[in-house]
Amino acid sequence: MQGNNDYPLSEVPDSGRKGMFSMAAVLLGFTFFTSTMWAGGSLGAAFPMSDLLVVILIGNIILGVYAAALGYIAYKTGLNTVLLGRYCFGEVGSKLSDFVLGFTQIGWYAWGVATIAIVITTMLGLSEAWQTPLMIIFGFGFCITASIGYRAMELLSKVSVPLMLIFIAVSLFQGMIDVGGMAKLFGIEPTENMKFSAAVTVVIGTFISGGTQATNWSRFSKTGKIAIISTLAAFFVGNGLMVFIGAFGSMIYQQSDIVDVLVAQGFMLTAVLMLFANIWTTQDNTIYNFAAAGCNLFRTEKRKSITIVGAAVGTILAILGMYNYLIPFLVLLGTFIPPIGAIIMANFWLVHRANPPKLSQISLPAFDYAGLLAYAVGSLAAYFSPWMPPIVGMIVSSLSYLVLIQVIFVSNEAVKES
Repeated sequence: MQGNNDYPLSEVPDSGRKGMFSMAAVLLGFTFFTSTMWAGGSLGAAFPMSDLLVVILIGNIILGVYAAALGYIAYKTGLNTVLLGRYCFGEVGSKLSDFVLGFTQIGWYAWGVATIAIVITTMLGLSEAWQTPLMIIFGFGFCITASIGYRAMELLSKVSVPLMLIFIAVSLFQGMIDVGGMAKLFGIEPTENMKFSAAVTVVIGTFISGGTQATNWSRFSKTGKIAIISTLAAFFVGNGLMVFIGAFGSMIYQQSDIVDVLVAQGFMLTAVLMLFANIWTTQDNTIYNFAAAGCNLFRTEKRKSITIVGAAVGTILAILGMYNYLIPFLVLLGTFIPPIGAIIMANFWLVHRANPPKLSQISLPAFDYAGLLAYAVGSLAAYFSPWMPPIVGMIVSSLSYLVLIQVIFVSNEAVKES
């Protein structure tokens, strides 16, 4: 793959395309993440199981369809999100999406690094003084597979994902025994309050940034069917399962993380294996996403170097306390990330009719003001919306983009005639 560099600034050729098992393994490994369970735990404390299932279903349908639509575009063009951003934000303007998406991935990476260090010191009864050294070790250790590229992440995921599914099944089975059956589970009353729209936003926010950048792998798909099914499997089924597990553990054991739940159930060795598999398969994908954004931002193909720099920044943020800001961070992601994907989709289907020219064959403006203004309008609408900010942001940004394109086109025509 181009010197193991995974085509950071160009289309993936046919020779680099992958099949269903490869794509599904990598994407599921990405969405199997501890932070999603933590978000599920906050929902489990605020809703009875019957309402919770509705929240999970709606949130993950939106997330899955959004990610699958971008996944198909990535397959069709062979490009990832930050490269697709050039079509609708311009050559220089696309650096907006590089910065926004890169920042969010560094935040996720920092959270994961802090999580594993804190969990290990807690499980082993170590002093908190061990946390910083462990953050440094894992901060750079988890980026090894990402620096190698797709092939290393694929191998890790093909081993880890089946193992995690087995561990999850064991935990759910034991949990149903401990709670006393389905009727008892559905009879648990919530102890906290949360608005329905806020809960759906939290579900979407768990992986909206990842869904927007899942194109880094779906662009390797051999067919559109593989891109759509593997992405839906990850972001509808996989992410939904993680949210449910977090809520399930919170309701029964007052622990949202399946690692803590497995410890409470007496499965210590399984908990340790689950911890490493769960965190590593997401961390390498996360820092890979950052590297993709960084390569486009600086117009460099030195993906490995950008990966290491990103790992260093993420580790510093972890040491500084990123761990304590998960829920506000999720709400932030659910507000400001969806407009980027919505504008890319509007550009692909409505402007280029699903057949955009290759980047190397067209001359793009430095700034595409229609795309940039539409992003600003959509983000503001989402930020001030009292109802499901991700949905509002996507609808307003895409409609604004189409209107602005027409206005700018008419203005340009008027200038030519004069």
